[in-house]
Amino acid sequence: MINPFRIGKTIYLRPLECGDASLLQQWINDPEVTRTLLAYQPINLAAEERWIDELYKTDHEVVLGIAIVASDKLIGAVGLHRIDYKNRHAQFGIVIGDRHEWHKGYGTEATGVMVAYAFDTLNLNRVWLHVYVTNPYGMRAYEKAGFQKEGVLRQETFRDGRYVDAVAMAILRADWTAQRE
Repeated sequence: MINPFRIGKTIYLRPLECGDASLLQQWINDPEVTRTLLAYQPINLAAEERWIDELYKTDHEVVLGIAIVASDKLIGAVGLHRIDYKNRHAQFGIVIGDRHEWHKGYGTEATGVMVAYAFDTLNLNRVWLHVYVTNPYGMRAYEKAGFQKEGVLRQETFRDGRYVDAVAMAILRADWTAQRE
């Protein structure tokens, strides 16, 4: 394992390095990958390198690479964004950028590992996200990890020529603790 930060059964989370920028850039420029993300503009290598560098200058963002334990292959990234230490919550985000690794459970596992970090280490009380209704695989992965639906944001985003609803989901520390017992 290369610089592991949190270790799961089949994946581990590690800090992103500037050397990862070209791979991340490929993912962000792949419309099939970004159709479920907020990203919608192309990005060049210099911008991706700056983004990685800026990650480590704030304590309100924690973004880590997702790598496969057996091969050390980087397949995605997961993060806690807009961390609010006063109110004890953060926004969750994840991307499995390597399309060959989709539907193998890596996203669900990475979500669980990151949520454990949010509650056990950062002492957060709530982790929330918005998922497009056009992303049923993502919604199912979040539900498996213990997230619950809280509401619908009607016509939240414009994707593929139409407005799409987003589902607000969250997991509370109490929910997470109960599912571990």
